[in-house]
Parts: sequence; C-alpha cells; structure tokens
Amino acid sequence: MNVKLPRLAESLVRDCSRQATNAPKLTRTLATTRHRASRLRARLEIPPPFPVTKSCPETTCNCPTTPALPEGLPIDHKQALNGTMAAYAQQLVVCTGQRDWTSRIEDDGKEQGWGALVRGLKQMMGRGGPYLDPFNNLLVTNSSLKPSVPSSTAASALLFPAFKYIPSIPTADLETFIRAFLLPTQLHEMHSSLPEAKQRDMIRVPDLESQFSKVMNIQQSPTILICGHGGRDMRCGIMAPVLEKEFQRVLSTAGFQFDGSSGVQDGPSHSNVGLISHIGGHKYAGNVIVYIPPKMTMGPETTGELHPLAGKGIWYGRIEPKHVQGIIEETVLRGRVVADHFRGGIDRNGDILRM
Repeated sequence: MNVKLPRLAESLVRDCSRQATNAPKLTRTLATTRHRASRLRARLEIPPPFPVTKSCPETTCNCPTTPALPEGLPIDHKQALNGTMAAYAQQLVVCTGQRDWTSRIEDDGKEQGWGALVRGLKQMMGRGGPYLDPFNNLLVTNSSLKPSVPSSTAASALLFPAFKYIPSIPTADLETFIRAFLLPTQLHEMHSSLPEAKQRDMIRVPDLESQFSKVMNIQQSPTILICGHGGRDMRCGIMAPVLEKEFQRVLSTAGFQFDGSSGVQDGPSHSNVGLISHIGGHKYAGNVIVYIPPKMTMGPETTGELHPLAGKGIWYGRIEPKHVQGIIEETVLRGRVVADHFRGGIDRNGDILRM
C-alpha cells in the first residue's frame, strides 16, 4: 500500500534534501550504505553485516518445474537485485485467510475486520492522516495466513521486525493500536521544529500494548512470506502457489511443522508460511521474504548458538522452485544470505541491510 505525502511531509522532505545537497560530501563507511569510488582512492570493500554465500546450491530433490508465465510478462534477469527492496521501518502482515486480493488491497474485505484495518491505517497514516510520518514508512500487506477469529469488527496481524503477533485488533479504535505498536520510538531530527505536543503525539506509547490481549512474541518460528498477488500481477500470482507448496515440503523435510488451519504459531519446530500482497518488483518474481526470529538457534534449543540472522528479515527475488531447498538450507538452517538473489533486508532495529 503506497502512501503519497501531503504538503507538510513534502516540505520536510524538501528541507532534508536541501540540507543533504548543501552539506559537505562525506565518505560512507558502513556496510549497509552505498559508497562511491574516487579516482584518487581505491574502493574500500567492506564485508556485508551477515554471513553470505554467493549462489543457491543445486537442488538434490525432484522439485516442481518453474511454471510458464504469460506472454509479455517476463522475469527480469538482467538488473542486479541488491538494493531493489524499498526501504521500510515496519511491515504489518494482515491475516485475511484469502489467497488473493484486489489490485488495491484497501478495496478488498468490505465486510471483514481485516479490510477495515487496512482502510483505517491508510486513512490515519497515509496522505492527510494525523499520523503520517515520511520517516516512518509502514509497509502494509495482506496475507493468506488465517486470523485468530474471523470477525467484522477485529483483525489479526503480524508485525515485523518486532516479531509480534496481535490476534485481536479492534477496528473501531485503531488510534490505540497505532500508538501502541506502529509509531516510531524516536522522531527524525527533521521533526524538531514541530510543537512539543505534536511531537509527543507522534511517538509510540508502549504502555498501551497492555490493552491488547494474548499478544504473542514470535521467538523461534521462521516466517516465510511469498508475494502471490495475482490480482496485481500474474507473474506473482502464478509463481507463488508453486513456491508455497515447495517451501512447505522442504521445511517439513527439515523438521519444521506447518499447520495452516491453526493460524500463526511459535515454537522451535514450527514455521509460518503464507502468500502476501504486493511488495514491489513483480518483474523479479518469485519474491520471498524470510524473517528469522530473534531467539532462533542453530541447534537444540537449550545448547545451540544463536542464529546468525536472528531478528532479521531477508528479501529475495527471482526465486524458482529449484531454489527453495537452497534457501532453506543456506538461510534458514545455516544463517547465510544467498547473494545472487538478495534484494535487501531489515534488522531488529529497523535499519536497512544492503551488500
């Protein structure tokens, strides 16, 4: 769900852009940012902030063939994938129980709580909304994961990289939900000119979380999200169901259970796998996000070392069925990012990951 900026936000962004233009040029040294090579200096190669393997290993199983795509809708195999993930601060994965949605997800779920949640968030955090913040980009996606209880007045959702599952969000009081979970914990410096009262209203209030019952912290179960928004683009709509089945099969072989009828769960031998709506980059289908929970270990729960990617979300593109086994083995089981398919990522603090 893309959000356009009103005049106040546009002004903030313009001011920020002017400051960046007038500021002295600095050499960037972080692995999560781009840096330019100088004619007078050798380019400094900084290793990525996570373990990496270059390519997806060859599959050793009889995986399904890659499905044929409609004529005129090819996959882009030329553009480099690194950096094609749009930056975001948090992703809210709304549990709908549906496997596809209208092109604009806010037009779907007219009589459902999840539809009211999506529409309400757009009104309150989108253009003209009281909680719009151009520096707190919330990515809202629908998912095929089942809500805790189907309802016309409440919704269920996962929140990343907070790794929380909120089973019941009353849609009649979205302001409390937004202030409890979705606002930033600290404002960008560009907001310093706003009145203090307005600044306080734009900061998260963690104490409000207590008003939401049975909130679950996802600590051990990896979550695999596959863009399957056929109502938006048929490349994702055709590729995703095949990938979903293959991920479920390979995860099961690796010892992870998946019970789609029970909704979101957490445990060392459980995984959550679902289709999601548009995240950008149809031409890179299949698009897959792998969220590794913050307490996932590399071995037995009590003795294994912490997973190298714990608390991170890794975005992959151009994933075909033949790549699924490699993604599970390298990323989920061994904690390594497959460079050839890496679009970007996010860490537990909301910082964007690049190579």
